[in-house]
Amino acid sequence: MTDTDAHADPAEHLESDGLWHGDLGRLHERSRRALLEVLKGPYLSGRQQPQLWAALVADERAIRSRLHELFLELVIDPVDEFAFVRKVRTDEIDVPSALRSEALTFIDTAMLLVLRQIQLSAMGDRRVIAGRDEVYDRLAVYRAGADEGTFERNLNAAWTRMKSRFRVIHDVGDDRVEISPVVRYLIDEERVRALAVVYGDIASGAGAGGRDDVEEKA
Repeated sequence: MTDTDAHADPAEHLESDGLWHGDLGRLHERSRRALLEVLKGPYLSGRQQPQLWAALVADERAIRSRLHELFLELVIDPVDEFAFVRKVRTDEIDVPSALRSEALTFIDTAMLLVLRQIQLSAMGDRRVIAGRDEVYDRLAVYRAGADEGTFERNLNAAWTRMKSRFRVIHDVGDDRVEISPVVRYLIDEERVRALAVVYGDIASGAGAGGRDDVEEKA
């Protein structure tokens, strides 16, 4: 072996199908983009991005392997065609957190619970459509002492976040939206039960001072 060989770039000995010089990755480009999409969050939709969805499904095992190296697991719903990542759930090791938590306001959480309830009540329907007024009416019990204008602004801000940040609702026209089935997974059953008690007390007036105590992470 010559001195030149000893100091050669190791990437030059790999297969020449990398995306750039020195690329050590093994996933195809579209699979890498699918992996990046689920890491960016909140989820990858097969309906909205069919090519990335196809790549994710085709390279599922390899993508799961990459995520496991980051202590993350891939959750796939093959029926409604969406996928997202979450922290690995195990008692075998102390799992570090690789994902940033998204702080939810009181109204954010309440709105997610309402959307989840509507979505679950229509299980089996291909598309679940709801009107903004219907959702707002269900949230009116949480107005308490807030003035109408402030409460309306808070509802509008939460509605916008549901569309743009969390992507759990999609416009279909006339202030109506389609509720994404992914909303079922944003808050798990255990948290739903705990929140239902807290929010029930607040709605009935028994926990009127509890709004500042209710902050969720998505």
